[in-house]
Order: sequence, then structure tokens, then C-alpha cells
Amino acid sequence: MPGPMRDKVCSLNHRRNGKTGNGDDDPARLNRMGYSLARRASVPYVRSMSKVLTYIVFIAIALGGGLAIGVNNLPGEWYQSLAKPPFNPPNWIFGPAWSILYVLIGIAGARTWVRGHLSVGMLIWAGQMVVNFLWSPFFFGLQMPPVALAIILVLWVLILAFIANRWNADRIAAWLFLPYLAWVSFATLLNGSIVYLN
Repeated sequence: MPGPMRDKVCSLNHRRNGKTGNGDDDPARLNRMGYSLARRASVPYVRSMSKVLTYIVFIAIALGGGLAIGVNNLPGEWYQSLAKPPFNPPNWIFGPAWSILYVLIGIAGARTWVRGHLSVGMLIWAGQMVVNFLWSPFFFGLQMPPVALAIILVLWVLILAFIANRWNADRIAAWLFLPYLAWVSFATLLNGSIVYLN
């Protein structure tokens, strides 16, 4: 059979079988293509949701942990009886101030986690969080201001180390820790003054 005639017959046979020469109408192939396209389209959504969940978890750790420790170590009669410096703020300001700071701390932690789970910055963040949670139990719970002063000095150093570590890697995370550094600097001065006056 001549070549052109043979090609025509083959083309007719393909059409009868519901197929084209390149297999574009193959149902299995179309299903695979659809699945692949759907998977590619869903990747950005999954990544976005994963990032949002990371932020929620870190804010929950910082804010939830801080509030739980604060509620269980409230200033009582012992704290009221202590001699305090003139710049001692009213007790009601500590709750709102720490709540805002814990949200900022959580956001900075989430940003650091997204950029490297076991990075130096992440280890510093985790370390300062542990030290942060130790201060209230020692100051208010155990009523040991000198030990609490040592703890808050370590916390101050860790906060500064985190800012230095993140300054070039993630400037936003570093900036988020600046209000934290300012507040802890004030708290350190307050803690030291209470130790000195009592």
C-alpha cells in the first residue's frame, strides 16, 4: 500500500478508536494531567496555611504560657509591702504590656522558625522564652528578688543576642524584639531597685 494511503488508513483507525495520534484524548492521561495541575495549584495554598498555623502556634506558646505563669504568680501582699522606687508603675499596666510583648515575641519566633528550625536564632529565641517564664515564679512565687534579678539579667543578654543574630537575617524579627528589650531593661532596673531598697 502506498505511503500516503497507509497514513490515511491509520488516521481513520485512530479516529474510530476515539484516539488521536498524540494520545491527547486518553482519559487516563487527562486524569493525570488534571491531578498534576490541581496539585500544583494547591501548593501555594498549603504553604500559606502552614505558615499561618506556625504563627498561631508561636503566639499561643508565648502569650498562653506567659498568661498562665502570670495568673499563677500574681503580686500579693508580700509585693505590696516591699519598698519600691518612685518610678514603679501601677500593677494594672503589667498585664496589657506583657500581652502585647508576648504577641510580638511569638511573631518573631514564627518568622525565625520559618527561616530555619534549628538555626542559632531559633535556639536563642527558645532560650529566652524559658528564662522569661522563670522570672515570675522566682520573683512573685518564691519571693526571691535577688535570684530573679540574676534571671532577668540573663534574659536581657539573650534578647540582645537575638536582635544581633536577626539584624541582618531578618530585620523585622529584630525590630519586633526592640520593645521587648526596652521593657525588660526597665524591669531589670525596677528589680534591681527593689533588691537595693529591701
